[in-house]
Amino acid sequence: MRFRCLLLLICWCVHHVSAQQQAHDPVVLVIHGGAGTIRPDQLSPRMRDSLHTALTAALQAGYAQLQAHHSAIDAVQAAIHIMENSPLFNAGKGAVYTQAGTHEMDAAIMDGATLRAGAVAAVSHIKNPIDAAIAVMRQSPHVLLVGKGAEDFAAAHGVELAPASYFDTPERKRQWERYRQHRTSEIFQPGKQARPIADQAYYDLHEWGTVGAVALDDSGHLAAGTSTGGIMGKLPGRVGDSPIIGAGTYANDTTCAVSCTGTGEYFMRALAAKTLSDLIAYRHMSLQQAAHTVIFDIIQRMGGDGGLIALNTKGEFAMPFNTSGMYRGYITRSGKIYIAFFQDEHP
Repeated sequence: MRFRCLLLLICWCVHHVSAQQQAHDPVVLVIHGGAGTIRPDQLSPRMRDSLHTALTAALQAGYAQLQAHHSAIDAVQAAIHIMENSPLFNAGKGAVYTQAGTHEMDAAIMDGATLRAGAVAAVSHIKNPIDAAIAVMRQSPHVLLVGKGAEDFAAAHGVELAPASYFDTPERKRQWERYRQHRTSEIFQPGKQARPIADQAYYDLHEWGTVGAVALDDSGHLAAGTSTGGIMGKLPGRVGDSPIIGAGTYANDTTCAVSCTGTGEYFMRALAAKTLSDLIAYRHMSLQQAAHTVIFDIIQRMGGDGGLIALNTKGEFAMPFNTSGMYRGYITRSGKIYIAFFQDEHP
């Protein structure tokens, strides 16, 4: 009994010190580059360095916006830009292929101060889909535009377009050929994890790669953004959770900002991002408790996999995931950066 009391006291002290440290130097930007079947033996030192560099650059880009006293929206946009322009992630330049061998991308943004939001889905010629999502939010009365209509709107509002060939990276092409060779007779089923083929290491490593960011600006406002190429081999026209407000993306200054990654069908059915916010608002859970509940008590029990990042106006954050890995990182108000890839890595 005495030992148990001592253990509880030690745990309380550790939590108290951690909370004090976080209050002194709150987190202002959290990012993810996707959750999936990432194993340490698949991540070569060179790939680890490349990912670390890209995630660091994304954090620094978003942080620069915050340091210049720009909005949380601007910080999210800047961070996601870096990841959309990198072939390492499944968004923008590195988007995966549909079953038809094309690229269809989705993105969303939400402003926690006003609850305004914008999103695009199934777009194939927008260089940075997050830009189009912001244009929808700021320059239209709508929340979600899809396909050619979204592309026409984006072009009319100065968003940069790109030819389909821009998204054809050598690694994604090789991944696509392996996919076609081994899975031509297999219909995509959300959450299906059977991958017995040893030479699909790159496929496993980059199965997801959805990118997202949540930010807190010096006015105390939150924003969340998510961008993705979807799932390799998806049916043309398939839209996941990323551009669905409340499913893969959500922000509210009174609760938190959230960006999700994983098998989108489950996050959509659970309205994962809004559910996390509601657990805080109506069940009075802490950010960590609510995030854990969504990933492990809701998504995982449904049979889904993935993770999320969340941030509140106190600078408290959460990064739970139920897969073997999730590319993730954060930066504090003082500029301290933390980046990790696997389950056993903690801040």
